[in-house]
Amino acid sequence: MMDFTLHDLQCFDAVIREGSFQAAAEVLHRTHPAVFAAVARLERQTALVLFDRSGYRVKLSEAGQSFYARAQPLLREAAGLRHHAAQLAMGEESELNVVIGDLCPRETLLGLLARFFAQCSHTRLQLHFETVGGPMERLKAGDADLILHRVDKRDADIAWIDLCNVRLVPVVAPQMLTTPLPRAVRPVDMRGYTQCVMRDSARASSGESFFVIEGAHQCTVADQAMKKDVILQGLGWGHLPAHLIEEELRSGALKSIAGKYLPVHTEEIVAARRTDGPHGPVANRLWTYLRESIDAEIAQG
Repeated sequence: MMDFTLHDLQCFDAVIREGSFQAAAEVLHRTHPAVFAAVARLERQTALVLFDRSGYRVKLSEAGQSFYARAQPLLREAAGLRHHAAQLAMGEESELNVVIGDLCPRETLLGLLARFFAQCSHTRLQLHFETVGGPMERLKAGDADLILHRVDKRDADIAWIDLCNVRLVPVVAPQMLTTPLPRAVRPVDMRGYTQCVMRDSARASSGESFFVIEGAHQCTVADQAMKKDVILQGLGWGHLPAHLIEEELRSGALKSIAGKYLPVHTEEIVAARRTDGPHGPVANRLWTYLRESIDAEIAQG
C-alpha cells in the first residue's frame, strides 16, 4: 500500500459532499478527469473499493463508509491548519486561550471578553474555567495566554492588571445550626458542622488550604455555584464570594458568621500573563483593552 495524499483525500471528500464527480470538480476548481483520477488513485493506494458504482449515482461502499468516517478528523485538522496558516500570514493569532478562575464575577468579566472578541472575528476565544490552583497551573504550563484569577504578585514571571476585589464571606444557612452560635464565632465553634470547600482543578495541587477548619468533616464541590447551593440547603457552611450571595444575606436565607476569628477575606482578581515569552497582536490588544476598560471604570467612579 502506498501513502495517499491529502489532495486525493480531499477530492474523495468533495465527491461525497457534493454527490458527484462533476460537482466536486466545480467546487475544487478542478477538471472532472482530475477528480476522477484522484479518487481512483486513492482506491489503488488503499487497496479498497471506496464507491459502489452499480447504480446511477455513486455511493459509498461499506469499506468506503468506514474509511470516510475515519478520515474526518484528518480532514478537519487539515482545514484547521489552513485556517491557522492564513491567520499567521495576517499576523494575528487564530485562537487565544483564556482561563477564568472560580472567584471571578463572571457576568462582568465575560461581558468584557464578549465585547472584545466581537471585534476579532478571525480569532477564536478558547474559554476555560478552573478552580483554586488550576488557572495558574495552566498559565505556567503554557496552556493559557491569559488568566483571570488571583496570583502571587511577587512572581517576577507574571505581569498583571488589577481587575477587582472579591470579598469572601463565611456563611451558614440558619436551619443547619443545631445550637445558637456565640456573638464572636471561632473556628472551633464550627468544627461540628460540615464545611464545604472548593476542589482544586490543578493536576498537581500545591496542597495549600483556604479557611479549612482542622478536624471538621468536609464536602468538596467543583464550582462556587454548587458551593452556594450546598450551603443554602444546610448541607455545609463555608466562604462564598459576596457578589453571589447579596440577596440571600438580605433575605436571611444565609447568615454571615464573619467576625474577629472568622474574618471576611478579600482576594484581588487580576488579568495575568507570562512575561517570559512573546505575545501576539491580538493578545496585546486584549491586554490593552482590559487595562483601558478598568481605567475607564475607575475614572467614572
